[in-house]
Amino acid sequence: MTTGLHARRSLLRQTAAAAAATLAAPALVLAQQPAHGGGNGAAGPIRIGEINSYTAIPAFLHPYRNAWLLAQDEVNAQGGIHGRPLETVFRDDAGRPEDAVRHAGELVNVERVHLLAGAFLSNVGLAISDFANQHRRLFVASEPLTDALVWSRGNRFTFRLRPSTYMQSAMLVEEAAKLPARRWAIVAPNYEYGQSAARWFKELLTRARPDVQFVAEQFPALGRIDAGATVQALAGARPEAIFNVTFAQDLTNFVRQGNTRGLFERRHVVSLLTGEPEYLLPLGDEAPEGWIVTGYPYADLDNPRHNAFREAYRRRFNEEPRCGSVVGYDTVTAIATMLRRTGGATGTDAMIEAMRGLRFPTVFGTAEVEFRAIDHQSTLGAFVGKTALRDGRGVMVDWRYADGAKYLPPDEAVRQMRPQSAS
Repeated sequence: MTTGLHARRSLLRQTAAAAAATLAAPALVLAQQPAHGGGNGAAGPIRIGEINSYTAIPAFLHPYRNAWLLAQDEVNAQGGIHGRPLETVFRDDAGRPEDAVRHAGELVNVERVHLLAGAFLSNVGLAISDFANQHRRLFVASEPLTDALVWSRGNRFTFRLRPSTYMQSAMLVEEAAKLPARRWAIVAPNYEYGQSAARWFKELLTRARPDVQFVAEQFPALGRIDAGATVQALAGARPEAIFNVTFAQDLTNFVRQGNTRGLFERRHVVSLLTGEPEYLLPLGDEAPEGWIVTGYPYADLDNPRHNAFREAYRRRFNEEPRCGSVVGYDTVTAIATMLRRTGGATGTDAMIEAMRGLRFPTVFGTAEVEFRAIDHQSTLGAFVGKTALRDGRGVMVDWRYADGAKYLPPDEAVRQMRPQSAS
């Protein structure tokens, strides 16, 4: 156990150092380039301002940035967008909404980017979205999962790639409703993402199974979970099943304490994001078995498009892709597809019109994904399966692809949640 702990700490230190190194090097190159690259002239680059929590969430965002640059280089190697190369100016918000907004202002007013993209944490994504709305700039949100981003606080300028808390909760409820458990507990980080996921899981499971009851809820601070106390509180409520929304180091601490104290014995666990390798692999041989999860079975997914992406990623970075890699690559693919649709025009109105109903391929190798015109949510799905141990590490087994388009509410419900001014 001690050896495994040292190994995990070493891995985290190496990942953080690598993320910092990749942040520093491109920033120096970009700083030497012209502020606007020739304006809207045919030879000038199309500039993307990308803001993300690189130093706060390196396990996800280091592979995300790797794949972003891979996709950008592939676009540029093919002649760019009508002869104009893509160029990205990266900024690190360190997980702080106020820093994200400051960077957005600098990117728009000083760097003269044509659009904004990125964001990981939901509260950061909402802050950038509000900035985009106020300053009338396109924002392609990669990762923030809260539904408020496209529904209650949605706006004309914001589009979101990843399946939301509603969508992924609906995918998991489909499996949770089959379990014999009636008494449920919830553990989720106490910020926008965790609160949104908990809300939708409770509402959707109660609709599917009116006989269930929620006997305990724990909302630890993000990145500061007191795992022992959290596990003790959950166990004291004697649930038959647990819905977990923790991720990253909070998940590692929760699993370790849960294993030590027997929380997961003879209990069902349904867990958001835990099947993503960024969060599953660091658990090593402590990875739980039999949890129902959303994730990314990167090693076993076998189709021509995904295989080509995985091999290209391996060749360039000498490592396996992660879920962050998919998100980074697909975000650039979506932006490039949109810009081809505009004929290379970078006016905000033209780009927004091109984003509405835009269809583009995903490296998952499934059917094309669409940014819905009604709410600017993409139909990208997720994989649903179970966790298992293989050769001393956690993997996803018995997985299936859940098409995001099938896990969204009807249009009339969306219209009631989304402000009319957002259309």
